[in-house]
Amino acid sequence: MRGKWNILVGAGAFTTLLVCGAGAAWAQTAPQGGQGKPAQQQPQQQQQQPAAQDQDKDKQPNPAPLAMDNAPAGPEEESASKAVQQANDPNKKIQLAEEFLQKYPQSRYRPTMYQALVSSYFVTQQVPKMLDAGEKELEMTPNDAPVLAVMAQTLARTYNAKSPDAAKTLSKAEQYSKRAIEITPTLQKPENLTDEAFNNAKNDTLVMAHGGLGLVYVREGKYSEAIPELEQSVKADTHPEPDPVNYYLLGVADKQTSHYEAAAAAFSKCASVQSSLQAACKSNAEEAKKQGSTQLSAPN
Repeated sequence: MRGKWNILVGAGAFTTLLVCGAGAAWAQTAPQGGQGKPAQQQPQQQQQQPAAQDQDKDKQPNPAPLAMDNAPAGPEEESASKAVQQANDPNKKIQLAEEFLQKYPQSRYRPTMYQALVSSYFVTQQVPKMLDAGEKELEMTPNDAPVLAVMAQTLARTYNAKSPDAAKTLSKAEQYSKRAIEITPTLQKPENLTDEAFNNAKNDTLVMAHGGLGLVYVREGKYSEAIPELEQSVKADTHPEPDPVNYYLLGVADKQTSHYEAAAAAFSKCASVQSSLQAACKSNAEEAKKQGSTQLSAPN
């Protein structure tokens, strides 16, 4: 399996969502509080069983939310915030957001600034900075589904098994994925998004979240558990050219569980999308077809 993945595939609705500022609105409309009183991120089972919360405190990846100044922003601060949101060039947006955070370290607009940094670092492939900005944003808005999803996908795709915190990275990717999957169906449409843009943004969030969780399971050798997550990911992907990585991973998981026909179909879909994975997917599709003709396939 390839060690690195293109984290930029499927970024369209994600960046659109954060650029228009809807990410903060999503965090506010999600269950368990929003920007004013951030709730600790916890998997669904923990939420249904409050007594288990104390037992799992050491598993939470984020420290206590940072304090923000709720005082009304002055004209200069308002203007600086709008300048960040209106900037189209990602490098310019990064510059303005970083300057804003330095000048207004306790601003109520801090989550919006970190959202801008996450999306801009994402587009410019500055992965370490993106992950750092994402962690800070989630400290303040732990229910921000798009940021949870892109963090989960990125952590899973940039995972290094030789890193001293490798296990922690996968655990965090799994937690973020599950949290995004749990929150996304409950979100309410922000006023500044059309129905189409809202649905596309939700789909892209689920593509990344399910894909990230599927990759976590693939890396852990849990191929049977990876299959339904990756199937959900490719099902939610409505782009003309879907993310080939998730089809490749689905092919790997199907092949490892002896679902050769399904593996061939997934690899063939991956090969139909122009990417660096095309050759590998074509080769794997042919191999899966041969295996299906000579070996007994597992039942679906």
